[in-house]
Amino acid sequence: MNLLLAEVAQATQRLAAAGVPSPRFDAEELAAYIHDVKRSQLHTVADADFDARYWEAIARREAREPLQHITGRAFFRYLELEVGPGVFVPRPETESVVEWAINAVRDMDVAEPLVVDLCTGSGAIALALAQELPRSTVHAFELDEGALPYTRRNIAASPDRARVTLHEGDATRAFEGDRSWDGRFDLVISNPPYIPLTEWEYVAPEARDHDPQIALFSGEDGLDTIRRIERVAARLLRPGGAVVIEHADTQGGQVPWIFREESGWTDAADHRDLNNRPRFTTARKASL
Repeated sequence: MNLLLAEVAQATQRLAAAGVPSPRFDAEELAAYIHDVKRSQLHTVADADFDARYWEAIARREAREPLQHITGRAFFRYLELEVGPGVFVPRPETESVVEWAINAVRDMDVAEPLVVDLCTGSGAIALALAQELPRSTVHAFELDEGALPYTRRNIAASPDRARVTLHEGDATRAFEGDRSWDGRFDLVISNPPYIPLTEWEYVAPEARDHDPQIALFSGEDGLDTIRRIERVAARLLRPGGAVVIEHADTQGGQVPWIFREESGWTDAADHRDLNNRPRFTTARKASL
């Protein structure tokens, strides 16, 4: 075992004692970042090349600063995104939301799909859809001034940037000033704020203390933004178009009821993520 791997073993123990959920992965990821190698190449780092800044990074993670804030990057499906203080860090569970959306759009057999991502944050969802639906046009809405610099840079760095349009404004009022977009979209997708204000103390420190509050909390029951997005989706979708919206694993029995038949929806259903937890709701706009 070389020096770096020995230090990673010690760092893993420190992170585990601090309550970090994935101590071994984070210790290795920080070692790879500091030494500019892949995790699979840690054993190739010579003892003389060990960088003491590794322990500075471990101390930050030990204090529950998000791993992605330390490295400045987040991986989402096939993307590497710039993230940091001020923008919501995309989570792996959201990848299952995007997976459903991609399959739904492909099943529509639309030549040039039109998609809108509400509350885009880093741009993770919008850019993943643009990448994996290569004939699509994607619109993305973000309000938070702290998040927007990351959104702009991530879109600018994407090879699919010509098909992604960023709108700097309130997702719950998307295209209100231009009703020519009403009834045109094939898909509305969102990972909105959905944590109830009453659950603040139960939120993981990485999110509670570092993610922007506007991206986390939404009213007493956490569903205020989802209710508003339901109305936006009803306006923007064409008949037969789909909406997919992420929610907390405790809200699986509530969100489908927001997409009621009397409001013009059909096939409202809840879905589980890779951990078998209720994670997102889908519905279709009823045909005329």
